[in-house]
Amino acid sequence: MAPGEVLRTADLARAAGTHVNTVRFYEEMGFLPPAERGPNGYRLWKEEHRDQMVFARKALHGLWPGRRIRASALVLVRKAAAEGPKAALPAARAHRDLVRQERARAEEAARFLESWARGRADAGDGRRTPRLGPREAARAAGATPGQVRNWERNRLIRTPRDTEGGRRTYGPGEIGRLRVIRTLLLAGYSVMAVQRMTRALDHGRDGELREVLDTPAPGEEALTACDRWLSSLAEQEARAESLISVLENRSTKKTTLQ
Repeated sequence: MAPGEVLRTADLARAAGTHVNTVRFYEEMGFLPPAERGPNGYRLWKEEHRDQMVFARKALHGLWPGRRIRASALVLVRKAAAEGPKAALPAARAHRDLVRQERARAEEAARFLESWARGRADAGDGRRTPRLGPREAARAAGATPGQVRNWERNRLIRTPRDTEGGRRTYGPGEIGRLRVIRTLLLAGYSVMAVQRMTRALDHGRDGELREVLDTPAPGEEALTACDRWLSSLAEQEARAESLISVLENRSTKKTTLQ
């Protein structure tokens, strides 16, 4: 486009592959710099607005990638809108580093799951080991009794009951499973993903649990990025790298907004 040429709201929407209402929403949310108004009250968008709209859409569109990553992306987009692409580059690199940290945590949790699954067959059935009550078991697993009750309600674990008092009792197998559940949830995996994994365990599957965690079952709709967390984080890291490249390219262009 020619320098100084004015764009319409529809032009920004078309460039970002979205609706004109999204453009207006992005401006209200601080994802776009404010546009000047013409005598007729229409917004006078420029090339830099269009580039920022495309950048913001790239950063924010898609399944929810976890609260920390989402919050980081919002900070990044607002900084690019308020201060320009060059000033936003440190935030973009920090965003990429955060995604890498989350991905490392998820990978570590998956390895912990696989290690536990390989070893549980040799761990014995716990009959000669004193079984613990709910409070003691929660403490041994690094969880709270309320968390354990919630995991049981979500059928992530089925706990046998004492034959005399009917109280739930936990042996080494149950406590190990509680630790795995806690580790996976803390690493960002959704309850749906962990349910998928525990169903596989209950059906005797001890191998390829990483793939089970990351692959929705037939007919199971992935509602959040956490339902396929490993793949989502890999995609987020690639997106973060792309956002850095976009900002680097934009920062070399002459700007009329800053």
